[in-house]
Amino acid sequence: MTSLPFTQVDAFADAPFTGNPAAVMPLDAWLDDATLQAIAAENNLSETAFTVATPDDAEADYALRWFTPTVEVKLCGHATLASGHVLIAGSAVRFRTRHAGILTLLRQGERYALSLPAWTMAPRALPDLVAGLGGQPLESHWRDGGYSLFLFPDAAAVRALAPDFAALKAQGDIMLIATAPGEDSDIVSRVFVPGGGVDEDPVTGSAHCLLTPFWAERLGKREISAVQASARGGRLGCTLDGDRVILTGACRTVIEGRFLL
Repeated sequence: MTSLPFTQVDAFADAPFTGNPAAVMPLDAWLDDATLQAIAAENNLSETAFTVATPDDAEADYALRWFTPTVEVKLCGHATLASGHVLIAGSAVRFRTRHAGILTLLRQGERYALSLPAWTMAPRALPDLVAGLGGQPLESHWRDGGYSLFLFPDAAAVRALAPDFAALKAQGDIMLIATAPGEDSDIVSRVFVPGGGVDEDPVTGSAHCLLTPFWAERLGKREISAVQASARGGRLGCTLDGDRVILTGACRTVIEGRFLL
């Protein structure tokens, strides 16, 4: 029997039971992909983050991978924040990822600042996704790789969405971001990824790689306050810094233990 360290962290959470829970599991060496996927399915969280220390890597302290219960993902913001919360020893920690390059997390008192790529989108009609989303957006946008964004007139319209998850899952592994001007924040959003095993994600760092440049242009400012209006809810600070997005948020450790394999 193998015993692996396990920490469950609520990320982008100012209090326990809010934000997005992620499992963080530091490994001595990579397990095979099927085992990593099976562990993530057993954890049954939006993401499980696996890390391996890289002492010979001059650019990064750890290698990092993320799995939903059904697939490996190319970028996950909240599980990176959670991994930094567990592993940071000084003021910063650097992660090497397979698809998103080097991701750096800085400690800022009781909060963290995470640097992610800034992604732009292009307008595109997406009638099949709109039908499954269950609302009528003002605009729809697309980014290759499976990212869609839908602009609604107000926060109430975003909160009222009741998607047809079976229909959306049939469209493949696509992230759907519904967004509008906020109520007590600059912007509000909800995020759905049924094709990736997560019907509604509680708080999605990677979605804000798209939301930050999208709204920075419309609002005419680089710093944006964001609320993700899931049942758990979460708050993020978003700053557009050239070709990077800096997300800030807090984390709360809620479970520590061992995973028996």
